[in-house]
Amino acid sequence: MADTGSDVQDNGLSLDEMGGTQPRNRSRDEEIAQARTAADLEAVFDVPVKVAAVLGQAKMQVSDLLKMATGTVLELDRKVGEAIDIYVNNRLVARGEVVLVEDRLGVTMTEIIKGDR
Repeated sequence: MADTGSDVQDNGLSLDEMGGTQPRNRSRDEEIAQARTAADLEAVFDVPVKVAAVLGQAKMQVSDLLKMATGTVLELDRKVGEAIDIYVNNRLVARGEVVLVEDRLGVTMTEIIKGDR
């Protein structure tokens, strides 16, 4: 019977190899690219970006907008529990959920949107 305890031996196998799929041979360039750290990006750390978490949108006429007062409910195009969009510099980069952190609202990213570059 196999040992299922917390002692795990490193036998040098990757998860792909243990699952029976063929291991992928990485090129030297791929290994170098993965070895890079956040220090490589240090030159851009101080560049300001605009981050926006969009709960939803609504279209209305200016006359309806002018009729709004404190307490008016504005219906958005999203349903409760639906993911919100996260934009960086007006570009959609992720989707997430609204969370409460102490007495402030925050966003937790649940999906990263890959660009088509």
